[in-house]
Amino acid sequence: MSVPYTFASSTGSIPLSQLDANFNTGTTIGNTSVLLGGTISTINNLSLANVTITSVNQAFPNGYLANSNVVIGTTTINLGSTVTIIEGLTLGNVTIASGNVTISNVTVSNFSATTANVSGTANISNLVVIGNATVGGNVSAAKGTFTSSNISGIANVTTLAVVANATVGGNVTISGNVTALNGYVVIGNTTVGLGNTTATIGNVTVSNTTVTLYTESVVAIGNSGTSQSLSLTSGTFQTVTMTGNCTFTMPTATAGRSFILVISTGAGSFTGTFTSVKWPSNTAPTLTTTASRWDILSFFSDGTNWYGAYAQAFQ
Repeated sequence: MSVPYTFASSTGSIPLSQLDANFNTGTTIGNTSVLLGGTISTINNLSLANVTITSVNQAFPNGYLANSNVVIGTTTINLGSTVTIIEGLTLGNVTIASGNVTISNVTVSNFSATTANVSGTANISNLVVIGNATVGGNVSAAKGTFTSSNISGIANVTTLAVVANATVGGNVTISGNVTALNGYVVIGNTTVGLGNTTATIGNVTVSNTTVTLYTESVVAIGNSGTSQSLSLTSGTFQTVTMTGNCTFTMPTATAGRSFILVISTGAGSFTGTFTSVKWPSNTAPTLTTTASRWDILSFFSDGTNWYGAYAQAFQ
């Protein structure tokens, strides 16, 4: 290293060896002293501000960074490392478009997945299954969309909508508002959801049928008063107690319909008149006048008229 100075009558550079030792005072960079003409490769305890590094001789260790990792869910991932399991993660508004995806022990809300396998303990809300989907096992789902998917393992399904060619099997609990295409049958005027139970079915025509232990619904009209409109809505076996001279208005004549009316004479001596009924020999019955007797009247309709038959004075 040359010193670009001249001293006294010198006409050239002065060799360092000829300089006074006090002149050769070192410069401290960081905590490292640098002497004139010296060479160093390491400087310690040095802080650099507003520095641009354009190239490096070797990889910079990740551990030298203040933030050398990220935490996703409850899983810590160091820079430069690879993980295959992330735990404690909640995903929102996520679309899984393709690939064979396995989701286990994950809470997912408001998402859609294509060709996905969900196993283990999964909680999903508002699930829509579209396409050829099989839902099996103990499945719990809320607010998600599956297309051509298999769901198995332990899960709960709430607010499930199964659309198109979907099969729901296994130990599946479905609660909430359930909408299913072809997930029900209609018998007569009654809709029965698959897996449901109904005790009443209306407006059904049954042919070539054997009925065992047939029981008609009984309607107890009570006291007759002076007028009664007979209705078959609640049953076709009806009872009434005469408490006055009564006019009975018949139901609308419907072909093939019939009913039985059992009349208790009550205190006796009351009359009964029936509208629009044709009787044998065109003669209407006179109700039994003795108290505490029973008259049994049977009615049949051809769609235009009611036809009546009777047996009287049971005791």
